[in-house]
Amino acid sequence: MPLTILTDSDVRALLLQLDKQDILELQQSLADALHYYSTSTDEDSNACCSSYQPLRTALKRNDGQTTLLMPASSNDGIGVKIVTLLTEDAKQKPGTASATASLDKLYLSSQSTKSANSSTTAIESQPTVSSTQSTKPKGSLTLFDKSGNPRALINAEEITAFRTALASTMLFKKRHNVHDIVVFGAGAQAYWHIRLALLLRGTDIHHLNIINRDFERVHHLLQKLYNPHEEPSKMNLDPTHIPAYRQPNPLTDLHRPKIQILTPSHGEYDRLLKSTIRASSVIFFTTPSLTPLFPASYLTSTEGRKKGRYLAAIGSYKPHMVEIHPDILRQAVEPEHGHRHFHKHAARGGAVVVDSVEACLAEAGEIIQAGLGPQEVVELGELVMLKRDAERRRKECEERRVGKSKSEEGLDDRGVELGECEKVLNRKGSSGKGDKDDEGDYEEDKASKSLVEWLTKGNVIYKSVGLGLMDVVVGSDLCRVADERGIGTRIEDF
Repeated sequence: MPLTILTDSDVRALLLQLDKQDILELQQSLADALHYYSTSTDEDSNACCSSYQPLRTALKRNDGQTTLLMPASSNDGIGVKIVTLLTEDAKQKPGTASATASLDKLYLSSQSTKSANSSTTAIESQPTVSSTQSTKPKGSLTLFDKSGNPRALINAEEITAFRTALASTMLFKKRHNVHDIVVFGAGAQAYWHIRLALLLRGTDIHHLNIINRDFERVHHLLQKLYNPHEEPSKMNLDPTHIPAYRQPNPLTDLHRPKIQILTPSHGEYDRLLKSTIRASSVIFFTTPSLTPLFPASYLTSTEGRKKGRYLAAIGSYKPHMVEIHPDILRQAVEPEHGHRHFHKHAARGGAVVVDSVEACLAEAGEIIQAGLGPQEVVELGELVMLKRDAERRRKECEERRVGKSKSEEGLDDRGVELGECEKVLNRKGSSGKGDKDDEGDYEEDKASKSLVEWLTKGNVIYKSVGLGLMDVVVGSDLCRVADERGIGTRIEDF
């Protein structure tokens, strides 16, 4: 068997070739693996089962470098990702406000604004790891087939961010309202969350708001987004200059929503940040923050609860790190009651969605600091259908078409579909009482519709700390696509 080698430039070239259909296929493959991870038992002999996924090992050195070893098993074989990163501990102690969290001032730059004068305003908050040094992981992903033969050696820098965004945009794809997106951060994770969101939902996205303390980093991110084949250039401070990413580019069909950049240089920070968060329909958190990025009251108050939002937090990965205020999570897991509320609010599911219950209960700061237990978190794999089940559902829908479209039944033409999670169904089904006690299907159908309503329109929080399984599955799929498209280097009879 030939060994495929993909350098960082190979990986990036491959990822930039992926269109919406490619992303949907990769998402479905990952969804299948996560479903097996969450639902399979030892008796099923499925290689994606959680029983076959060893815990990752962390090697921490005295210079602040942390190396993670993440072995994993999939139905295609096994693999191990080894990455080294400079954690926030190397620059600041727990309890010190992170750069993004300490947004003591805020600068607002809208797409219609031509001036770049205030972009040079001095940043007064103290530098931290998030602003002075990249935390982009350095390392590799090694894949083996079922017999143990070396299959691929892949640079892991870009894959880590890509596979994380691939997972967190599964539920995003199903949301009814994605008009206003807020992104905290301007690194690789922010880049891939933005890119995949634009590929998957395109013109459904009206506003893109990026919050980061360094204006130039956001400038570089947008340059890479809309001019991916050119090296990012320094900011042009000429007030009449219009950045390339704000100009039409015939070489890319990536949708261009109205863009706003928020940086810590404005005296009206509280008002601008609050209004941006309140207007949001989706928030992606991609920073290694040690403190909440905004007060809980922005979303937990009566006004904040009126609108359903999808929150995906993937930046913090240690117990002392937190991006979302724990009070927001506590409110999210409160069970719905059958009585009517005087104040209307978006639906809650009674649980926080995670990539791995075991990993998040042990490592996710938001989950730990909110004091959540196993019954208050549900794995993403429990909420998504296998590809074969989704295709069967679509076929059944087509056959019984009695005035209902697939979209009315919560189905898309393609891509990951929502399944029925017993844990959430039980929590939601217990809130109401049906009048058909002799028909068990009544409550089950009611709870199922409530589940879909919550995931597509309600307040949903997704928290991820990462799984080696994600790397192995996505890496294997990318290796296959690279072989098909002639990208990378192949060594015969390795």
